[in-house]
Amino acid sequence: MKTIQGFLLIDVDVAALNNAGGDTSSNLENAIVTKKIKKGGKEYPYVSGQAWRFWWRNTLETQFCWQMSPIIREKKIAFTEADPMQYPDDDIFGYMRAKKVEEIDDEGNPILEKNGKPKMKNDTLTRISPLKNSALIGVAYNPIVQNWASMTRQEGDAVPFGIDEYCAVMKGMFSLNIDMAGRFSLLNRTGYTNISLGMKKEYCDNGALLTDDPFAKDKNGNPVQLVSLDDENRLNRIKDTISALKTLSGGAKQTTNMADVTPKLIVLANFTTGNHPFSHLAKEERGIARFSVDALEEVINDYSDQFIGKIYVGKRKGFMDDIEEELQKLAGKEKIKFGPVNQIIDEFMNTITLG
Repeated sequence: MKTIQGFLLIDVDVAALNNAGGDTSSNLENAIVTKKIKKGGKEYPYVSGQAWRFWWRNTLETQFCWQMSPIIREKKIAFTEADPMQYPDDDIFGYMRAKKVEEIDDEGNPILEKNGKPKMKNDTLTRISPLKNSALIGVAYNPIVQNWASMTRQEGDAVPFGIDEYCAVMKGMFSLNIDMAGRFSLLNRTGYTNISLGMKKEYCDNGALLTDDPFAKDKNGNPVQLVSLDDENRLNRIKDTISALKTLSGGAKQTTNMADVTPKLIVLANFTTGNHPFSHLAKEERGIARFSVDALEEVINDYSDQFIGKIYVGKRKGFMDDIEEELQKLAGKEKIKFGPVNQIIDEFMNTITLG
């Protein structure tokens, strides 16, 4: 398996990026609480992985002109079109959808009812997302403060409300499976029945390629066949996904608590497994969020045989400037490429190759 493994830090002040609804513990009738989680007896703000993915998707749509898969609502469930060839977000972000499809024979021809109409069957399509990500969570403890605010533009008394706000350096991880991006399986197993036989025929009629999955076999021990986009489209989707981090935007309360959620520090590497090596690069030290250069050096040593090429580290000037000299020294003697965030992302994208 060939993957892109990433780690990043964002830095926000007086933010409320992901709220969790009304606060029943507040004396105010209208009070909103932010998402937070306890660790070591302390509360830390976090952004759910789902919210982060929403920002990511939205950035790809607005900045990279991705045509997003339509969302279909049926009673209490909602799902996308589940067409990963036409819609790149279905490909990269995965899906689950149950729908009726035409039954076809082994040659791809429709099976007909007695009345001549195509025979229909229930068909569940699922795709494990090639892009996986953590939540974004505060690294160091900074108390979440509920501040009093009010609506005063109307006649009469002010209408008070409460909002949770915080300052935080937040960490997050992600992984992108290069081997599965732009490749679609028909294996009869949850997460791997990406497309139907009818979709396979349609895709191949429109130029898709057939390849063998090097990692999966069917019940008879034969390689699972994959339907694949051409290499140029596959690579473009992967590069767009990583490049979107440079202009990532989103989060609640942006009107009055505007926060920049682009990475202030990022680590990127091509890796030979799905294991994520960068989970503990940030730590809390005397109440301050720190990036551990020692931990990065340890990861390089422990996983040296699993990295492909160099590890790319980008840092924004003005953020954690005290570690800049350490990173420059490490880059001088180890397999590290160090520089500004956007430059490093661009240089890393030039190293991505398909499996």
